[in-house]
Amino acid sequence: MKHVDIFSDGSCSGNPGPGGWASILKYGRHEKELCGGESNTTNNRMELTAVIEALNALKEPCDVCITTDSKYVVDGITLGWAEKWKQNGWMRTKKDPALNPDLWDALLSAIDKQNSCEFIWVKGHAGHPENERCDKLAVEQSQKLKDQ
Repeated sequence: MKHVDIFSDGSCSGNPGPGGWASILKYGRHEKELCGGESNTTNNRMELTAVIEALNALKEPCDVCITTDSKYVVDGITLGWAEKWKQNGWMRTKKDPALNPDLWDALLSAIDKQNSCEFIWVKGHAGHPENERCDKLAVEQSQKLKDQ
């Protein structure tokens, strides 16, 4: 089974505001960068989008290790929050809806297509090379939209 390392980050200029996302996929000696943005979004939506886009870029099921500085993404998956919210009709509590249900649902679907997915949290802006690169790309995307 192929092993792919994914690194991701999201950025938003204002929250909400113009945002960007970026991912780096590494397989052996191969590396691919993906990035994009939205004109009116939130940081958490961009963090989720970065992981979803990276997973959807894979052409076959793989063993995947996802490294991100987003506790929102990591905890949402590893602590089972997203699965629980989905089971509860995208409600966090009886009165409190989960935010970004469309993206959480897309992320759960993308994960299900893989052989395995491990999530690792890293501190942002702490010198992790791939996280720093993703941050730079994501900020560039949000700035492009801000300058329009």
